[in-house]
Amino acid sequence: MTEVAFYHLQTAPLDQVLPRLLEKTLAAGKRAVVIAGSRARAEALATVLWTYRPDSWLPHGTVEDGDADQQPVWLTEHDENPNGASFLFLTEGADSTAIATFERCFDLFDGNDEAAVAAARARWQARKQDGHAVTYWRQSATGAWQQMA
Repeated sequence: MTEVAFYHLQTAPLDQVLPRLLEKTLAAGKRAVVIAGSRARAEALATVLWTYRPDSWLPHGTVEDGDADQQPVWLTEHDENPNGASFLFLTEGADSTAIATFERCFDLFDGNDEAAVAAARARWQARKQDGHAVTYWRQSATGAWQQMA
């Protein structure tokens, strides 16, 4: 059973939330794979990880960098795990058929987009039906995370 946490982004966009979650992932000694909606978006997120804070660096790579097995964080548009990650990050409605092979899954969705919210609800139901432990986190007005379910 995988822990699946749904993150309802409302006050901060993915570009601000993802680096913080990945920092915590690496601090816990875990590897991550991030599935984006397209190759261009995976590359854009890789750029964000280089620039989101001037005093920080998150080791990561994409197909452009290669050596997936050596990357602590792998950004891709494919449902894959070439770096042996135990944490999976799904963004922009991406999904995976291999959730059960991960220790944790983070499903980050745009709470200001009704279609994205509806799709996240459907994924929530599917995860519950598959027997995963699901939680739901929502951003407060100040950007703090509150567990709602």
